[in-house]
Order: sequence, then C-alpha cells, then structure tokens
Amino acid sequence: MGRRRAGILAVFALLGGLLPAVSARARDLVSTRTLLSGLSVSREHTSGYSRALFPLWVDADGDGCDTRQEVLLAEATRMPTRDADCRLSGGRWVSPYDDVTVTDSSDLDIDHLVPLAEAWQSGAYAWTTATRQR
Repeated sequence: MGRRRAGILAVFALLGGLLPAVSARARDLVSTRTLLSGLSVSREHTSGYSRALFPLWVDADGDGCDTRQEVLLAEATRMPTRDADCRLSGGRWVSPYDDVTVTDSSDLDIDHLVPLAEAWQSGAYAWTTATRQR
C-alpha cells in the first residue's frame, strides 16, 4: 500500500469516531426539512366560529361523569371518591409542568391542548358535530 493511501486511511480512521454522530445530525436535519417541505399551508377559516359548535363536558360513556370528571379521574395520582352525582373528593393531582400537588379538584382547570377557535380556523369548521365533540 502506498504511503499516501496509508495516510488517507489513517485520517479516516481518526475521524471514524466523529463521522457517525455528524452524519446522524445531518440525517435529522434533512429529515426535518423533508417533512416540513411536505406540509401544505392554507388560509385559516376565520368566519363562523362559535364555542357552542363544540359540545363539551358530555357524559360520553353514560356513567354519570362528564368529560371534566373523567379527566380528573384519569389523571389522579390518588384516586378520589365520587358520589352518585360524580362529585369528586379526596383525590390528589400532581402537575407535570411544575410538580405542584393539588388535593381539591375545584382548584383545577381542565382545558384543551389546542384552543377551540384555533381548531376551528385550522380545519374543525369542516368536521361533523360528533367529531368536534370527540
């Protein structure tokens, strides 16, 4: 093997430990750019929104608890007791954002991850009432 070729191989061997990390980051960037380039951009639908078009706090499974109560039951770190009207007491909830512990369910707000008006503008205007309820 020639001296020049041996030198080139030695350089590649030294860089070998770095190249996988660099190429993995480059793959992530290319993948992200590819994904972003595939998104379509549309105008928002700014007319017709009404909160009343989104049926909320329903008892979807017929067990006497509405959506708010179901979320509180699902997210409790200590299960609350519930009465015949699904009023909750004695539970415990811990915020995943700031690690605050709450023991009175009336101190908690249950809200949407996406505001309803934004959902409407971004496509919910075309959904059925049943889909908006879900």
